[in-house]
Amino acid sequence: MRLIACAVLVSLTSLAARAIEPPAWLAGHWRVEDGGRVTDEVWLAPAQGLMTGMSRTHGGKKPFFEFVRIEQRGDALVYVAQPRGGPATEFRAVQVDAQTITFENAQHDFPQRIVYEYRAPDTLAARIEGLIDGRERVERWNYRRVRP
Repeated sequence: MRLIACAVLVSLTSLAARAIEPPAWLAGHWRVEDGGRVTDEVWLAPAQGLMTGMSRTHGGKKPFFEFVRIEQRGDALVYVAQPRGGPATEFRAVQVDAQTITFENAQHDFPQRIVYEYRAPDTLAARIEGLIDGRERVERWNYRRVRP
């Protein structure tokens, strides 16, 4: 019985360790083109509990960029966003599985939630959600992988 309990404990510990690693499936160059606007999001592969990335949108009235990272902090993953290179805002992972990761920060003005969904080897869905003036708002991006 002790041996079974130890095996279960080792398995659960192993699953917990994997659950908090940054999502390797997010690594790569992703792009969405919509009505003359182009958004690129690029993520480096995880290394020692850290993924770094950036996003750039152009083709609209004004270009936009953002520095982003996902950090492993103890038993948690934290998404750190710096729109236009400004002050960092943190979002904690609240749901992590093999193909989806959700981050939340209920205190942030907008968004309060960031979601990435890996849908196929060349498809990534991303969305930000939250309240603005008491009304729900959702913005979506359906990215395709950019091949070199």
